[in-house]
This record gives sequence, C-alpha cells and structure tokens, in this order.
Amino acid sequence: MRLSARRVAWGLLCLVGACGLVRLCQWALECPGRGRSGRGVSVLVRDRQQTEYRYGQDTPLVFVGGVPRSGTTLMRAMLDAHPEIRCGEETRVIPRLLALRQAWGRAGQERQRLEEAGVSQEVLDSAVSAFLLEVIARHGEPAPLLCNKDPFTLKSAVYLSQIFPNSKFLLMLRDGRAAVYSMISRRVTIAGFDLTSYRDCLTKWSRAVESMLAQCVQVGSSRCLTVRYESLVLQPRTTMQGVLRFLDVPWHEGVLHHEDAIGQPGGVSLSRIERSTDQVIKPVNLEALTRWVGHIPADILADMAEIAPMLRRLGYDPNANPPHYGQPDPAVVNNTERVLKGNFKTPANLKGQPPASINGSDTAG
Repeated sequence: MRLSARRVAWGLLCLVGACGLVRLCQWALECPGRGRSGRGVSVLVRDRQQTEYRYGQDTPLVFVGGVPRSGTTLMRAMLDAHPEIRCGEETRVIPRLLALRQAWGRAGQERQRLEEAGVSQEVLDSAVSAFLLEVIARHGEPAPLLCNKDPFTLKSAVYLSQIFPNSKFLLMLRDGRAAVYSMISRRVTIAGFDLTSYRDCLTKWSRAVESMLAQCVQVGSSRCLTVRYESLVLQPRTTMQGVLRFLDVPWHEGVLHHEDAIGQPGGVSLSRIERSTDQVIKPVNLEALTRWVGHIPADILADMAEIAPMLRRLGYDPNANPPHYGQPDPAVVNNTERVLKGNFKTPANLKGQPPASINGSDTAG
C-alpha cells in the first residue's frame, strides 16, 4: 500500500509539473521575447471591444520620418486610414528621448559615470525600448500594425532597428526649396533652424536629409523605404501600393481618401495643435507642390547648388524654377479643383484648441 501511495504521489507531482511547464510555454509564446536577454518588454492594450493586443520588442513597428514639412503628416494620415494600421499624432517625446540616449552612449565622463553606477548600455537600451513601446502602444487605439510619426526619429533609424529588430522605416523626401518655404512662410519652429534666413534653413535641410538618408541606407532597403512627397501627391495610388507592399499590408482603397476617415472610429485622429492638421483635412491635391516658386530670394537661387547639395543628389534640379515633378493622376487633378473651390468639409471633432491658421493653404506635413 505504501509503495502504491508513493507512486500515486509521484504521479500527481509529475502531472502538476507537466501542467506547469505547459503553462510556462504558453506564457512565453504569448509574451514575445520574454526569457531572452533584452527582449522582455511587453505591453498589453485592449480596444473598445475589449480585444487584446500584445506588443513587444519583436513586434513589427513602422517609423515615419523626414525633415519637417516633407509630407510626414500626409503619409501617416493615409496610413491611419487603413483599418489595420494606427499611427496617431506626433508624440514629441520620442525624438527627445532618442537624443538623450545618443548622448548617454557617447564615450566620455558621463558614460563612465553611468557604467560605474551599474547603468550599462544594455540597461539603457532595455529602459529606452520599454519607454518607446509604452508610448507608441498606448497613445492611441490599438491596431494590428502600429506606426510612429515623429519626423526626426529617422535620425536614429539604425539604433531603432537594433532595439526593434522587426521594425521598418519610411523616410519622406521633398524638394528642399518647398520644405524650407513651408517652414518659413508658416513659421514652423524647428530647433536649430533660423526662420529669418533661407540660406541657413536650406543648409540645415541639406545636412539633416543627408544624415537621415545615410541612416536609411545603413538600415538597408529591405527595412527602410524612401518616399518622395511629390510622388505621393502626384501619383498617390501607385505610391501607396508600393508603401503597403513594403509593409506587407494588404491594399485598402481607404488610404486614397484619408479625409473621409478623420474622426471616425479606427480612422484618422488629428490634433488641432499640430501645424499640419489644417492641410491634411483636405484630399490629396497639388496646391503646395510649387507654391515656393517666386518666393526665394534671387541671391539664394543663384547659389542653390552650393547651399543645398542634397537637392542634386536626390535628383532635383537646383536651377529649375519651377521644376517638373511629373504628371498628376486625374483623381488628384479633380481633388485640386475641389479644394480650390472650397468644396471640402472641415471635421468638427478635431482635438484641442483651434490653431492660429486653420484655413492655411499649404498641404504638406
């Protein structure tokens, strides 16, 4: 009887252990990356129907960036109109934290102090990835694919590609003359840019684009895609088809009509505080494509190739005024006619307080 009882006890113990092991394996599968060094971050979010979404460092994420006024807001709004994607408004804190992390990683006295205190680079990476994932996952509605649009995040594309190994990047490129004219005419404050000087802004634009493009090239074409604002505006269907293929997301016609999804559940969420909101409430149109022509001082135009060498490198003719960007799709021509006639509605459910210029005429984010 004693032997039989022992066998029963051992059998029950083994059964409990096996059940525990199965539960542990299930938990590990449900929490991507747990149990592996540096991959233990996990965020659980529920939508309005209480559907659970779990995001981890191995979750595919999309980062949209570029020099401000290069179409980043338009791109993210068009992505937001896709039912499987959520980008949301700029967080503003993410590029600031990335800049801090870059400073902490530089060799020097501060890094030595951190290492002596036990705050290693691995510890910092774990903390930064947890912070970024928390902000990206929780600052809007959950979705199968999350994206972040803070323009200057693409200056840290290589680092982001390392802490989020399945992430992808969209680098928005635009004719620097148009981007700088938009900054100056709309008084869009950008750290380090002197809005009283076309020469300074064009020089800083060229350097910033060069830096971001270098990061994109280093990440690789399988993970970083360059998208021209001019192509997005002139041929939105072809351009967005390429973008969604790159992101491994099925085509959805709604991305061509982002203005209809503004304020809708699971659609495009806009903030009145962001400078580009008054542009993206309109359908894709040609208003801003060559608005810069005739506004840049003659002495700047004469030195354009030297002031902004990235123009020629990106394929823009620095001496063409106006340049020929390509032929627009008929649907875009129709949208432009509607916009010029004022035949579009301003959504009534935008967040926050009205900006200084809700009826601005530029159309780039």
